Order: sequence, then C-alpha cells, then structure tokens
Amino acid sequence: MATLHGLSVVDRSQKPRKKGRSWCIDDGLPQGLFRDILESHHRLIDGVKFGWGTALVTDVLDAKIAACREFNVDFSFGGTLFEAYFIQGRFEEFLRLVDRCQCPVVEISDGTIDLDRSVRRRIISAVSTETRVFSEVGSKDPEQAAQWQPLDWIEQILLDRDAGAELIILETRESGTSGLCLPNGEIRPDVAEGILSSNIRPEWLMFEAPQKAQQAYWIRKLGPEVNLSNIPLGSPVNLETLRLGLRSDTFSLLTQSAPLLLPH
Repeated sequence: MATLHGLSVVDRSQKPRKKGRSWCIDDGLPQGLFRDILESHHRLIDGVKFGWGTALVTDVLDAKIAACREFNVDFSFGGTLFEAYFIQGRFEEFLRLVDRCQCPVVEISDGTIDLDRSVRRRIISAVSTETRVFSEVGSKDPEQAAQWQPLDWIEQILLDRDAGAELIILETRESGTSGLCLPNGEIRPDVAEGILSSNIRPEWLMFEAPQKAQQAYWIRKLGPEVNLSNIPLGSPVNLETLRLGLRSDTFSLLTQSAPLLLPH
C-alpha cells in the first residue's frame, strides 16, 4: 500500500517501469504544448508514440525528441511508418531514420499491410539485436479484425515474443474502434478471455486503450499495473486516477487498499 496525502492507495511502480506503463500518442501537438505536457506530467508518462506518419510531417520533431530525452520519456514512431517504408522496399532508410533519431524503441507492425510471418519474425529478431522492439498485433481494418479469432492473436503474440519483442501491443487504433475492439469501442470479450486464459503473461502485453472505458476495463481486469498505450497526451493524469481508484470506474481499488474506518 501507499499513502497519497493521507489516503491509502495502491502502490504503483516508479519509472523506469517494467509494468504499469503508460504510453501516450502524439497526433501532431504544437511544440510548446508537447513540452508543457511532458514537463508537467513526465512522472506519469513512460513513452510517447509519434502516431502513424506524423514524424515525417512535423517541422519540430527534433525539438520534441529533445523534450522526451530531457524529461526521461521514451519515444517511438508509429508502426504505420515502418509499414510505409517497408511496402516501398525502403526498410534500410527506415532504420537510418531510427538511428539518426536514436529511437529507444522501434515499433514493428502489419496492421495495414500483409506481412508474411517468417518475414515479420526475421525483422523483429534483427532489429531487437540493436534496440528495444515493441511489436503490434492485430489489423486496423474492422472487417479483417473481425476475422481474427483468439487463437490467431495468441499464436502471433507468442511468435513475436519468441522473436525478441520486449512488449506486444494489442491493436485498437488511435480511435479504439478496431483490432481488439468492436467498432463501437467495446473490447471483444472472446479475444480478451482467450488471451488471458492462455500461457501468455500479462506483463508481456500493452493494450491500446485510448478511451476511458477501455482503460477502466483493463485496470479492473488486470489491476493498476497493466500496460496501456495510445493514451491521449492530455490524459495521463486522468489515467493515473483510474489506476489509483480515484474515479468511480475503478473505485473498488480504494476499498481494497485499506479497511473502512468510521469517525467516532
């Protein structure tokens, strides 16, 4: 247990965390706002993903990367950027970009393209010898995602882990409406239960959860130390209150933290 201004709350891991990680997504925020958020909330932010291809379009990428380093926040490029380079046969150029920016994490995915499993494995294995790899499992296309059964998810997660991925991200898109989620944002219970009832350890996984209801779902399911990503950059404080049971959605965590003491 921990105490927060006299209130008993769950004891959260501190950075650098191996569990309970909160990764935010940057969709192109202005440089000043980006820096302000990191300066104010870096204790609560483990990493920032520069979403999809925004890293190539922004004119202030170097300044944002400098802010991440200053405030001890990891960063990566979205998996879609890897896919764009790969589909054009420019994987080496992608690696040069990663090297120039000294990315501490590289995300490998095939949410938009078709990537043979053996090729995916070779890429993860090769890149993981040079830097940390987060792989992403699941399709961004709702129709394709609906065809994925629990066994498909489990097999790919285990393959990626065996290939050298540090964390496996479970796709829901930045909108939380595909991959592991239904178009209405609800998490597919068959997939969730299938993965959690397998021999996959939850600390290997990071669940994309841009919506509050999705964040609360995984915290109730796996506890406050679950790894969550695609968190809007303006919401790390809100997420932390969910982790600590300071919102009604996860209030039961407070009642587990200390016995009820009535005033005399």
